[in-house]
Amino acid sequence: MPRVTNPVARHKRKKKVRALSKGYFGARSKLYKTAKNAIERGWAYAYRDRRRRKRDFRRLWITRINAAARQHDLKYSRFMNGLRAAGVELNRKALADVAVRDPDAFGDLIAVAKDSLAE
Repeated sequence: MPRVTNPVARHKRKKKVRALSKGYFGARSKLYKTAKNAIERGWAYAYRDRRRRKRDFRRLWITRINAAARQHDLKYSRFMNGLRAAGVELNRKALADVAVRDPDAFGDLIAVAKDSLAE
């Protein structure tokens, strides 16, 4: 029985890997094995960092809200508790945006939070 090889599919597979590694430095874009390793590592980082980005943005929003709240002599946790008690349902992304772009409106939110805490 003759030996069967499959050069067409193999060439196509390698060509696809090299195309994905276009722009990588040195052997990472030229050699199949090295390129494949580099691509797979890149995919792993991309998967991990898609989740990390969500954490990083939430931390940024909390930092911005805390900084703005402390300018009005209120801690972040007390501010969020006051808003929740007042029934204000703004997420952290929106609150951080208001804190940065419209300090007067954020001051009104602070007043609402302080009023609900006093009760």
